[in-house]
Amino acid sequence: MATQETLNNLANEIWKSAERLRGKFKAYEYQSVILPIIVIRRIECVLIEKREVTKKEIQSKRPDIAAKNLDEMVKKMELSTYSFSNTTSWTLDSIYQEDHTIMEKNFRDYINGFSENIQEIIDHFNYRAVIGQMKKNGRLVPIINQYRNEDLSPSRISNIEMGYIYEELLRRFSEQSGEEAGEHFTPREVIRLMVELLDVSVKDKHISIYDPACGTGGMLSVAKTHVLDRIKDQNLKSRTETLITLHGHEIQPQNYAICKADMLIKNDTNAYIYYGNSLIPHDPESDDPGDQLAGESDKFDYMLSNPPFGVTWGGEDGYEKEARRLEKTRYKAGMPRTNDGALLFLQTIISKMKPVNEGGSKVAIIFNGSPLSNGDCGQGESEIRRWILENDWLDAIVMLPDQLFYNTGIYTYIWLLSNNKPKAHKERVMIIDARGQFEKEPKSFGYKRNRITDDHRAWIEKQYTQGWNSGYENENLKIFSNTDFAYHKVAVTFWQTDENDQPMMITEDFDVQLSNSNVKKKFELFGDLNFSVNLVSPEGETKEYSIQITEDSKSFEAQLSAHVNADFPYLKDIGAASKVMTKLKTWEVSAKYTHKHYIQDDEYIPYGEDIEAFSEREIAKPIIKWEDRPQLGYEILPNKYFYKYEPPKPADEILNEFWNLEKEAEQILKGLK
Repeated sequence: MATQETLNNLANEIWKSAERLRGKFKAYEYQSVILPIIVIRRIECVLIEKREVTKKEIQSKRPDIAAKNLDEMVKKMELSTYSFSNTTSWTLDSIYQEDHTIMEKNFRDYINGFSENIQEIIDHFNYRAVIGQMKKNGRLVPIINQYRNEDLSPSRISNIEMGYIYEELLRRFSEQSGEEAGEHFTPREVIRLMVELLDVSVKDKHISIYDPACGTGGMLSVAKTHVLDRIKDQNLKSRTETLITLHGHEIQPQNYAICKADMLIKNDTNAYIYYGNSLIPHDPESDDPGDQLAGESDKFDYMLSNPPFGVTWGGEDGYEKEARRLEKTRYKAGMPRTNDGALLFLQTIISKMKPVNEGGSKVAIIFNGSPLSNGDCGQGESEIRRWILENDWLDAIVMLPDQLFYNTGIYTYIWLLSNNKPKAHKERVMIIDARGQFEKEPKSFGYKRNRITDDHRAWIEKQYTQGWNSGYENENLKIFSNTDFAYHKVAVTFWQTDENDQPMMITEDFDVQLSNSNVKKKFELFGDLNFSVNLVSPEGETKEYSIQITEDSKSFEAQLSAHVNADFPYLKDIGAASKVMTKLKTWEVSAKYTHKHYIQDDEYIPYGEDIEAFSEREIAKPIIKWEDRPQLGYEILPNKYFYKYEPPKPADEILNEFWNLEKEAEQILKGLK
């Protein structure tokens, strides 16, 4: 197998070939040229190795067979028994050795000679169109020349190692083209940790593993490999391999093509990978395939995923219309904001859990920090968390170190879920702070500067397996009840006071109809009111009146009628104050009123707290009224739970540091003279 240095060198060499495309292809087109030729060459290397094995088998039985007959028999065996094949005798090397003026024709003949399962891969690369561009831009000959003898065989580079190369190249391509890549390829040590935490094991029965965003297949392949690597007995390992089935969806055509090629090269006949968007219904008539594993029987034992972070699913470029067709079924708990579909993936996974009476399902999914706390009470994200926690599906969250991933340096979190939690786990959630469990990479790989070693993984597994036990303690582990993440969102109205703690007053328009009933409502809310009423009679005469409303005062209508009758005697004959008010509706009347100032604010109160007692304690002002939301909000704040206060340095120490730095600066300046 190849060393890390060999893999790095190979990735660098391949990258150099991409850089040679500069000026002839746009940056975002590089991967369309390079990735397919790598896959084709790797497939070719596999076929060459298989042909050699077949040739030796035939020669051992027929040592005197003529070379021509031997080649014919090998080709016949290839076409009839290999999992994939090519009807031609071409290789990249033999194509290069022929006349370069007909290289394009020969290369196309070679491509067209592959079996149907390889044709699907080539089609998803859209490589036939790219060949024409390569020819036109004078890059077909040098590209074939570079890869015609490159040893990409599985005997030299394993499938997992080839996965590293694919993903490193994809990372570089996304950087080169300036893409905001939401996809973050998962380091193998993280996948192994996920598998260990799920305790994926096979005990003489079929198990299924699913990934709704499988990318190039790394998560599925490593999960299966890790399970098999723990089995020492070769016969048991072979039997176990037949019991594991892999299932996945991938929406990016090139990633899908790489994944399919990888599964074919491994001859994994128990891998079922579909091209399409796992978040929307599948319509066979549509150009955008959807979830093709959405039937009643499509339930899985284990589900692992690292879905794209912060990828928009709404708007013109999204698929909101299609996704909302599942709003009353799969996504009934809620729809997250349209600029982050992470929780759609989680709901999709939950919809594929096996019933408890069939053993249930276990889930490990990687998120950034957004799904933990985005969304206010009653909004989509909070409602999805409420649904998960009130159904007791969330089992644990592992806080991972930063700079673990190739495309991002952010902190990430593994969520562990199950619909069949052990008794000791029920109604509880464990959070493990593993941010310190890493060592530095000898050499950074994109943003990946840290790695989790076997010792770190063992530490995390120990916390998860033993942390549920009574009496087990570790400062980096906390266990919560499901309701610890719940809160009330309470709308509170209270009086505003000045610096002397005296009521503040505010004057504003009285923007509803002037009537006793409306004034009474304001009085009940604010207490004493001072009105300034302006009116203009039909004759154009203007008057302004001051009216006070207190506990002992006359009604508003009575006071206003008295003022009006005094200034406009002809209104006295109308009679009661109510009739005067009716008459005034034909006049121009406006009013302002002065009252104590109040503040309306939302208070977030932990579930279990007495709302009135909390409000009185925290607000410390007379409360006019409060109103709770009809449902609880839910948020998970791991950083808060493990926060450790570090007091600031004493002022003297800071001053000393400042003066020392100033002295250093003076010495540097002296040296420049």
